[in-house]
Amino acid sequence: MSILAAGVTGSVASIGYGLAAIGPGVGVGLIFGNGVQAMARQPEAAGLIRSNMFIGFALTEALALIGIVMPFVYGTGK
Repeated sequence: MSILAAGVTGSVASIGYGLAAIGPGVGVGLIFGNGVQAMARQPEAAGLIRSNMFIGFALTEALALIGIVMPFVYGTGK
């Protein structure tokens, strides 16, 4: 898709994915920041917190990977 009126040529999907990657980036930061804080408060629960932290990380990264695949699935419509 090209948007010539705004002076942008090429694929706008890369711009869309760049904007969509902000959400998972913030989510990963929150997961690990709060996980480290929780482990500092309760060191005896570090194993459980760490495993939950990695599950949350995997789910958040899955959203980013789905976002990078969507422009290929829907194509440019040409």
